[in-house]
Amino acid sequence: MDKLQLEDKIVEMLKTVYDPEIPVNVYDLGLIYRIELSDDLTQLDVDMTMTAPSCPMADFILEDVRQKLESIEGLKTVNVNLVFEPEWDKDMMSEEAKLELGMF
Repeated sequence: MDKLQLEDKIVEMLKTVYDPEIPVNVYDLGLIYRIELSDDLTQLDVDMTMTAPSCPMADFILEDVRQKLESIEGLKTVNVNLVFEPEWDKDMMSEEAKLELGMF
């Protein structure tokens, strides 16, 4: 699998992770800030945030992201980092997410 295929697979997996309180995946919500692969494509670093620092489902969502990314063939190490800079806001959501949530 080349880098582009692997990146597509990563995004595909991220789109299967949902905040149980919001019917939109974490990728389209704009919660994923950085996806970085090592040169040999075996290590993945992801920076992500939550819609609010006090999100009660944060641990569940982080573990779901980690487990799904670790299931991708070829990845040996997956680091999921929770960050709060920059602070998330609704403008980070995809057009699809805004439509789904009726924000137009």
